[in-house]
Amino acid sequence: MAMVGLFWIVEGDVYVGAKPSGPAPGVRLTPEGVVALGDGQAGLHLWEDVHALTVADVPVKSLKRQAGVVKDLALGTVKELALPMGHGLVDEAPALMTVRVETSDGEDELAAYVAAAVGYPQTEIDLSHALLARLTEGAATMETTLAAMSEWGRAWEGGSPRRAEREELLRGWVG
Repeated sequence: MAMVGLFWIVEGDVYVGAKPSGPAPGVRLTPEGVVALGDGQAGLHLWEDVHALTVADVPVKSLKRQAGVVKDLALGTVKELALPMGHGLVDEAPALMTVRVETSDGEDELAAYVAAAVGYPQTEIDLSHALLARLTEGAATMETTLAAMSEWGRAWEGGSPRRAEREELLRGWVG
């Protein structure tokens, strides 16, 4: 599994944002279409019906955001050490992004969890938006682009690649 831009790629599966677990919301991109996952948003938007695919509410990586994450982790650790009996760290859910799927019937807003704890680099956000636009250009473009992403995911071993390699992958998939 690896994060490349706004995408979470697990073997051959491609998600926008984090891969959902259980009833958590998520969005999967398949050769058939955009699949809404999780409680309250199940459904499939076929690629032939999708005119636009965008993501809003994407947190941008910044020094302030990174410092906030470190501060929260440090405070949580101090709290855990000071109050070890039954006052464990409470896991907060990650932030949500809004995945907008535009069809001739209107626009559907789907939720997906952010996969990057400190936000995404602006370059990766821009390239990811370009890639999402490319996926809606037509069946041949979508099939080859999504197939390349899936193929890379099946071949990749290890965690997320470094930033330069992620940007290179996104540029290659955008074409």
